[in-house]
Amino acid sequence: MSILSVRELRKVYPGKKPFTAVDGISFELKQGEILGLLGLNGAGKTTTIQMLMSTLKPTSGQILYFGKDFIQHRSEVLKYVCFASTYVSLPWNLTIRQNLEVFGRLYGLKPADYRKKRDQLLERFGIADKLQSNVSGLSSGQITRLMLVKAFMVGPKIVLLDEPTASLDIEIAKDVVDFVLEQQKQEGISILYTSHNMAEVSEVCDRVLFMKKGKIIADDLPQNLAKAAARNKIELVIADEMESAVKIAKQLHLEAKIEHRTISLELDEAQIAHFLSGLAKAGVIYSGINIIQPTLEDFFMKVSEEES
Repeated sequence: MSILSVRELRKVYPGKKPFTAVDGISFELKQGEILGLLGLNGAGKTTTIQMLMSTLKPTSGQILYFGKDFIQHRSEVLKYVCFASTYVSLPWNLTIRQNLEVFGRLYGLKPADYRKKRDQLLERFGIADKLQSNVSGLSSGQITRLMLVKAFMVGPKIVLLDEPTASLDIEIAKDVVDFVLEQQKQEGISILYTSHNMAEVSEVCDRVLFMKKGKIIADDLPQNLAKAAARNKIELVIADEMESAVKIAKQLHLEAKIEHRTISLELDEAQIAHFLSGLAKAGVIYSGINIIQPTLEDFFMKVSEEES
């Protein structure tokens, strides 16, 4: 079931030369799905999220949450939709407790309810002892975790996460990723996830949308996009019979690169077994092998090169 439906969404900024930031995009976010929203800077990701949060009015198109038109049911819908970003903070002159109290009340929750969830999440992120501290005294990593507490403590059905691990230490970033996956598994929360970390996206996202110049140019599983962008690479350190190895590569119509005793090839996944089997039959001995599979980073780089 789709919990969010976007239909022909457009945003055009008027002027002497009107600029189309989002150009008629359509997509669905399913119940319990983590959907990646990717693209180069200026692709339209932020504009899309702003329209999904109603902080920016669409030029045309429709947004449906839970089957209800967002414009007509804005207040009702936003009770179940939250947003968190590394680039957005809370009022710095207020304490964590004060900030979260305000947020909980804005969502119409009883103090006893949101305080219980608040304390659980603060403890989960190791910042429970900072409850009375001003936001201004927190580190960037603590602020990121606080923004996640704010977003998830009100029992949302959908969370929009904008670069939740940007500029974080590896250990903290891993904890954030683990938390997001916990929320999906334990609470069934649907998440729209933006990031420039392609390895992270591959780990977290069930499906990926890729935007370019305001349009969605790809909608697929991360591994499928990776395979569409690049072939597998195999590197072998040949101990003996290099000429035979090159001959077998040619028989499979593969271009081999030789450097000292290392042979490198790009090939489809199905060809790997045929190549290795051919080496074995020819008595080619190799002392090292490295198989490099394509990644989502390859797709990102391919789109970047096409853009330039």
